[in-house]
Amino acid sequence: MLQPGMLYLGTSRKPDDTLDKGEYLTLKYGNRHGLVTGATGTGKTVTLQVLAEGFASAGVPVFCADIKGDLSGIAARGEPKDFLLKRAAEIGLDPYEFTQFPVIFWDLYGEKGHRVRTTMSEMGPLLLSRLMNATDAQEGVLNIAFKIADEGGLPLLDLKDLRALLTYMSENASALSATVGLISKASVGSIQRELLILEQQGAEHFFGEPALKVTDIMRVTPDGRGTISVLAADKLMMNPRLYGTFLLWLLSELFEELPEVGDPEKPRLVFFFDEAHLLFKDAPKVLLERIEQVVRLIRSKGVGVYFVTQNPLDVPETVLAQLGNRVQHALRAYTPREQKAVKTAAETFRPNPDFDCAEVITTLSTGEALISTLEGKGAPSMVERTLIRPPSARVGPLTDAERAQVMALSPVAGLYDTDIDRESAYEILAARAARASQQAEAAREAETGTATKPSRWTLPGFGDDAEPTQTGPVGKPTRAGTAAKPRSSGYQRETVVEAAMKTVARTVASSLGRALVRGILGSLKR
Repeated sequence: MLQPGMLYLGTSRKPDDTLDKGEYLTLKYGNRHGLVTGATGTGKTVTLQVLAEGFASAGVPVFCADIKGDLSGIAARGEPKDFLLKRAAEIGLDPYEFTQFPVIFWDLYGEKGHRVRTTMSEMGPLLLSRLMNATDAQEGVLNIAFKIADEGGLPLLDLKDLRALLTYMSENASALSATVGLISKASVGSIQRELLILEQQGAEHFFGEPALKVTDIMRVTPDGRGTISVLAADKLMMNPRLYGTFLLWLLSELFEELPEVGDPEKPRLVFFFDEAHLLFKDAPKVLLERIEQVVRLIRSKGVGVYFVTQNPLDVPETVLAQLGNRVQHALRAYTPREQKAVKTAAETFRPNPDFDCAEVITTLSTGEALISTLEGKGAPSMVERTLIRPPSARVGPLTDAERAQVMALSPVAGLYDTDIDRESAYEILAARAARASQQAEAAREAETGTATKPSRWTLPGFGDDAEPTQTGPVGKPTRAGTAAKPRSSGYQRETVVEAAMKTVARTVASSLGRALVRGILGSLKR
């Protein structure tokens, strides 16, 4: 029943319910992408697990998201439960062996897996605009911000870097608009508010270093099996836009970094995109075009993309046309939209004269699906009604202790679990502002001939070393030892750059102060 170069998916049956033949996915066509659809509770997650196990056993690394938490069991040896043994006997799977698979757990929040991060620069303005649901004007400002960062040697790594740069842009909007394009202070303010919302939703965990290396999700074990990277997504799904944007970013990184390999004998990586409708929902045209381009061209880099969703209508037709391997579980057909989805799903299969595809879709039982995969010369096989094989690993979640043990033995343990905060735009702008402030102060001292005592972060009248104030020449209180600023015509006003840098310095100091207060009193959102 198991054949070299083929993944066994299950056994088809004839209209009289007698077994027919084994249904396989040819490894050579594994990078031609695929689609797994079906209503809730019809067996999509088990089918995903069967596919992941098959690819991993063939030496193909796999990346998938664990939406409900029950896919984590793929790291544990399967258990001989009655319903599994019954299905194995029903389809003639002999021998039916249980095993576990090499798994690396990942988590944006670092709670149920190793931390996953990227930098603002790697995310880029297009995906960041998608994450923020930015308007065209706001997206334009973000593009200008990234251009200024690139040309000014300002690494954008995390949220505070982008905030500092946006503050600088706002304070110097008039000067910058003449060279890089119109910078609207209103748009900058809107972006700053969106960044605050992202931070409250947990996006600050996603931006920073060390950034994920795509090679770490493409590992093969010494015994030749592909490693299965499982992203803990149960908490991430509370922010669907972040989930969809993250997976699209990862797909884009694979597209940009991997070399062309043509059509290999087996994929270099298989990428499962669960809850795929979140990727396409309300996506602007430019983003849909980007997705279509990535899906179309990433095949030549040896990566297979498999979308998992409830309804085939969730996937645009331009993308749907590129998905050669299809697994269709049961669909409901009570509403006009559901009936349209059934019709659409039936029309995407190569017809089988033995049954009406649209009628069968609504009568499939749990763990049963219509399957059509690519075969000789890349042509789709005739659709077959198939009983999906039972998985070899555990069906169900790991315990917390089991997950912790897998993470402790992970090949990436210790590589991503500690934050690194190197010098970037935030620190560079703060240092420039400090230097500009010192230079402006020195210039004033030279002009007035009066030494100015260094300022301290103290409030007037507080602390044992607080200094009394005195009245200057114009009747305004000043710090002791500091002469009042003369109003003579010889006094020169500070430059725009000096003023901007001082504003950034005050912003940075204010941000640091607020961070310290939150650290002492605790965050309100907790």
